[in-house]
Amino acid sequence: MFDILPLRAFNDNYIWLITDTEKRQAVVVDPGDAAPVLTWLDDHPDWRLTDILITHHHNDHTGGIAALKQRCGARVAAPADERIAEVDLPLADNDRLEVLGATFEVLRVPGHTAGHIAFYLAGERPLLFSGDTLFSAGCGRLFEGTPSQMLASLRRLASLPDATEIYCGHEYTLSNLRFAQAVEPDSPAVQEALAETERLRDAQRPTLPSTLGRERHINPFLRTTERSVRQRLQEQREVAADASEDTFFAALRAWKDTF
Repeated sequence: MFDILPLRAFNDNYIWLITDTEKRQAVVVDPGDAAPVLTWLDDHPDWRLTDILITHHHNDHTGGIAALKQRCGARVAAPADERIAEVDLPLADNDRLEVLGATFEVLRVPGHTAGHIAFYLAGERPLLFSGDTLFSAGCGRLFEGTPSQMLASLRRLASLPDATEIYCGHEYTLSNLRFAQAVEPDSPAVQEALAETERLRDAQRPTLPSTLGRERHINPFLRTTERSVRQRLQEQREVAADASEDTFFAALRAWKDTF
């Protein structure tokens, strides 16, 4: 069983540190800044960083690679079709990645970037490191992909078990839930999640991980087939009642971009 620690970086990034206490080994996901990881390693001198996992090429997820690799000699695994320096193991869709004695599945989930990937570990405690594709109560901006691509990527992630723990790249939950409330103002699940999130943030505690089962009830980007979401988009964004799901999703993402 792994422990997963959030290392904060910049204003709202999370660098995820996956630790194996028995082996005294750790893996880091999306180190945009080396400093928090190096501080943790300095505080744990008998531990070894074995691997660096990267979901996409943006600098706030890759900026710490060089310093960490120089210090630790860790293996860098990253999407094969994105420009990322110092990659040892380029990864493609459906690849298997062995780290800390566990086998992660690589899922290609374009939308935020063209080659974005996620790391999924099946089992009794399923884990998903979703980068900037799936957030709690939200999804990533479409910098390089299309609404259709992002919708397909979210559908793929939504096919995972309800118990899947979601570790995403940013602490965006509060702002995402405020948008979710605008989309579904009468949703008890959203109201409850918003109140809980406000309590956590007031205490300066992370709101993550979420679970996929929870996200099905509070994340509007996973709910574009729901009548309540569609009616709201018809009212707020003038989407035709018979529009395609791609159109509803594109309108929802465009609304969030200006919310």
